[in-house]
Amino acid sequence: IERSAKSGDKEAIAQHSRLETIEEEMNRGILCRNSPFSSENNAYLKDLQLITMKPCIFLANIAETDNSNDLLKRLEDYAKNEGVKVLPLCNQIESEVAELDQEERMGILKEMGMNEPGLNRLIRESYEMLNLLTFFTTDAKKLRAWTIKKGSTASQAAGEIHSDFEKGFIRAETISYDDFISNDGWLNAKSNGKMRLEGKDYIVKDGDVLYFRVNP
Repeated sequence: IERSAKSGDKEAIAQHSRLETIEEEMNRGILCRNSPFSSENNAYLKDLQLITMKPCIFLANIAETDNSNDLLKRLEDYAKNEGVKVLPLCNQIESEVAELDQEERMGILKEMGMNEPGLNRLIRESYEMLNLLTFFTTDAKKLRAWTIKKGSTASQAAGEIHSDFEKGFIRAETISYDDFISNDGWLNAKSNGKMRLEGKDYIVKDGDVLYFRVNP
């Protein structure tokens, strides 16, 4: 870019100026994700894929009974100033419970005062940080999960499966996750009046189970 800027290319000159500003900030210890300049110029800088522009969670590997050691406190203070979450996990516990079956795992976690494995919390926090949600599609044999941005419409969710589905979208047969579980699956939920017909502008909710009707 510097070479192109020297040749008089106007866009290269502008981009070179932006990069110099970013370099100055990074040399002063300012992460790109915390830089107002980066936010205002994201369209120009996103192709650089700077790791300090990406959202972040700190995982703190702690002892089984240690939630308040000095290093953890220092990390939490630093993370607070950076606008980053800290998730304390005991890797030894996570490793041990991962080898157990579901019933044993939940029993051990309950004894430790935990409702779920730390990995579940990490996934949930990551989805929240990245502004993501999960919807499901199903047939008689299997349930499949799909990831989309929060605020996506039903037609955009269909496009996540196949671009032709978005173009030919007609409607989405929709059952909420809670209704799907409490009625033991799609057929019972539908028979019990829990299925709704939603149009292309319907905003998909986390956990929705969808069946898309599309033009061929």
